[in-house]
Order: sequence, then structure tokens, then C-alpha cells
Amino acid sequence: MLAGLLAGGSLLATAACGAGPGSAETAPSAPDGRPAVVASFYPLQWLSEQVGGPDAAVTVLTAPGVEPHDLELGAQQVAELQDAALIVYIKGVQPAVDEAVEAGRAFDAATAVTTLPAGAHEEGHAEGEAHEEGHAGPEVSYDPHIWLDPHRLATVATKLGERLAAADPPHAQGYKDRAARTAAGLTALDKEFAAGLAACATKTMVTSHQAFGYLADRYGLKQVGITLDPESEPSPARLAEVARIAQAEKVTTIFTEALVSPKVAEVLAKEVGARTAVLDPLESKPSGDYLSGMRDNLKSLRAALGCAA
Repeated sequence: MLAGLLAGGSLLATAACGAGPGSAETAPSAPDGRPAVVASFYPLQWLSEQVGGPDAAVTVLTAPGVEPHDLELGAQQVAELQDAALIVYIKGVQPAVDEAVEAGRAFDAATAVTTLPAGAHEEGHAEGEAHEEGHAGPEVSYDPHIWLDPHRLATVATKLGERLAAADPPHAQGYKDRAARTAAGLTALDKEFAAGLAACATKTMVTSHQAFGYLADRYGLKQVGITLDPESEPSPARLAEVARIAQAEKVTTIFTEALVSPKVAEVLAKEVGARTAVLDPLESKPSGDYLSGMRDNLKSLRAALGCAA
């Protein structure tokens, strides 16, 4: 059944590349005089808005509902990047951005934290199956999904405050104060996750693609990704291996995500007698914001993993 589904054609969202910026330490301004900050996609937009506050003009390259990996830059976006005081991105998520940025005005959020190798906390790859680098480009060997660990994102917030303070010295203290408040909020969220996932019937989560390695690392979970990245389709061997793990570990839930077709996950769930639920990688804006989206993820994880109240 699973192999037949694959033979029917492409069911997962495909991802193209999206694009990047220019740089210099003096701060180009938006029309209203505030420094222009360009975030590459939603989690970094949210963070930039929290830290930038009223002192920065924040825009985002990736529209809501668009897979960040599918971003293609138009002339207006290229101009935004060239005029930005600071470009906030993560190398390896959008290769075209990686190619376009210049070091001076670009802040690669992944440089602020300790990264994990691509595929860390990923369980059960079939023998002989390529363990590719997910969204990462050929020069990036780490997992870029750092925003799914609130503890790491708090560190990024602090560093972003320093970068904005350097780019706009008259408002330096405001950036640093807001960065501290944002980091405190993320630290509180981290504690909610740690407490909520401390006592669970199982630690294994089956996800649509391998996006949750940092979350697994932080909270002692095991990730089993149906695919390594949203551009790929699982091989029949991979599907059989995930089904075997799910049954052996009595997994009750196969996680889907908002921007990727759920069909493979739905068929896998039927095959192993599980249900489906959304676990959002938050690559696009949820119905609320980053914090509410992460709390929704915590609720989904607690229900799926059988965590104690």
C-alpha cells in the first residue's frame, strides 16, 4: 500500500531555493528613517520584530503560507536586501539567500549557537539509504532548524540585540533591553517544554520530515522522520522502516505539517493503526505567533507521547 502510494506520483511539497542580501556596518534606513531589517522567513521575522521593536523597520522575504525553501527573489526583494541595515537569516535554509548575502550586514543566526550535525536524533534510517543534509546546501553539514529549540533561540535573541545595537547606536539600549525580555520569554517557554515532556509513555515522535532534531536534543526525545527534507519522497524501504519502528514502539500519532502534503503520513498512519496530528515546524506564520505556535506543538506532543499531567 505504501509503495503504491509512492508510485502514484509526487505527494510531498517540493522546495526550490530562495535568496539573499548585501551588507555594510553603516545602517541603511527605511523611508521613515529607521534601520531596515530584512528577515529571511517567519521565525526570524518574529524574533527581529521582538528585538527591533519600534526602532527598526522589519520586513520578511517569505510570504505567509509559502515554503521558505521555495522562495524565489524578485527585483524588489533584491533591492530590499541591498538596502538593508541588517539581514537576518540561517545559512542552509534558503540557498539562494546564502549566495546573495554579504558578510558585513548579514547575521547568520546559526553562528550564535552550538549546532547539531544533519541527521542528529534521527532514528532508524534503512541500511544504504543516503543520509543527506536536509535543506542545507552543499557547504552546510549541520541541521539548520535551530528555532525549534527555545533555549537556543534565546541565545540568538541576545546576539541579535547586540548586532542591532551596533548597527544603530542611538537606540542600542532599547535593542539590548528588548533582546533580554525576548530571551526571558523564550527561557520560560523552554521550562514549559521541559516540564511538559518530562514524564511521557514514549519518547519517539514520527514526523513528516526531519525538522525536529533540536527539539528532540533539548528534551530527550527520539525523532523518526518519514523524509529527510520536504523536497524528498521516502523510498519504499524507508516507509517500511518507519512503519516497523512505529509499531515496535507503539507510536499512536504520525505527525504532519501545515505546508507539506499529509498524504504519505496519512497512509502510514492507517498502515500502523495510528492517528495523525499537526506538529508545525513554524517555517511560516501560524494562526498566532511563534510562542503560541510552539505551545500548540507542546500540546500535540504531550497528547501523542502520553505525557503525565
